[in-house]
Amino acid sequence: MKLVFVYNANSGKLNGYLDSLHKVISPKTYPCSLCDITYGVLKIKPEWQAFKDRTNLNLEFHHLDEFENKFGSITRARYTYPIILEEHNGALEIFLSKEELDGLKDENELIKCIEARTTAL
Repeated sequence: MKLVFVYNANSGKLNGYLDSLHKVISPKTYPCSLCDITYGVLKIKPEWQAFKDRTNLNLEFHHLDEFENKFGSITRARYTYPIILEEHNGALEIFLSKEELDGLKDENELIKCIEARTTAL
């Protein structure tokens, strides 16, 4: 099993700067709760980085444009972003929906949720 994280943002330095600016100027309208949970304004949150470093889970991260390039535009249109998907033999299923991600307060809640769901599998 692989967990595929899809941020509701496009890749690239300019997009990253614009996203950071959006987080500062209007955090309530920022469209990516996954970005907000795992990254501060300029860098990855230390707790999230520590989890990524220690986990045995297979994790893959994509911005919207990268996800579309890898899985195709039809797949991109099937979901609401951000999202975490499970990949089994090339098939994708929802692991954590946008609504679930939107309900998490911080990276610690995300980590606990991932650990609980992967232990239950």
